[in-house]
Amino acid sequence: MTNNIERKPLLLAFLTGLCGNATLAALTSAHVSFSIFPIIAFAFALSALWQAYVAGPMEGDTPRCTLAMFFVGALGYSSFLRAEFPDIGQNIIQIFLCLGLVFYVAIKLGLGKNKPTKPAAEVTS
Repeated sequence: MTNNIERKPLLLAFLTGLCGNATLAALTSAHVSFSIFPIIAFAFALSALWQAYVAGPMEGDTPRCTLAMFFVGALGYSSFLRAEFPDIGQNIIQIFLCLGLVFYVAIKLGLGKNKPTKPAAEVTS
């Protein structure tokens, strides 16, 4: 079974989720000081993700895994903020959701499967 999930949209979706949540936190949260850099990074990540989407059709499980990686980025940054500022609230549910989505993507990518090894060539003397 061949795996046809592209890795570029997965990485770009992760960065888009991470930068999008960082932008939202920079604009709305009193705990995070304002910075223009998350907004710029979000714009670049969103633009690159859009270009990857327009470049060719996403086949197989790529759209589902891309959406999962977007949520991993968003939930990961949110749980990082909640770990840094505990008075915001607990982050145990976000961590479990993040881990579940990462395991889902890993299974779809086939990272847990053993690759078949080729037998060593026999040496004749």
